[in-house]
Amino acid sequence: MTTLDLSTLYAAKGRAKLAELDTYMTRALAAVPPGADVTLTGSAPIWVYLKLAHALHGRVRSLTYDSPVTGPVRIYDHSPD
Repeated sequence: MTTLDLSTLYAAKGRAKLAELDTYMTRALAAVPPGADVTLTGSAPIWVYLKLAHALHGRVRSLTYDSPVTGPVRIYDHSPD
């Protein structure tokens, strides 16, 4: 399982910037091995979550969103089990 805290993608700048979205995606994809089961968490704008979920589709086996409010929510699962 790979857990990616999206707030770490832009932490040095304080706030996520739409103009830097490609940089965030590059960092995130480098941190996620192909075929992994991935959990996304952390404070980030919804557009970062959506773009990354789309970028990971077809690259990872499963994707889960986890927050203190919802707990784990399965977004997709492509495992044969």
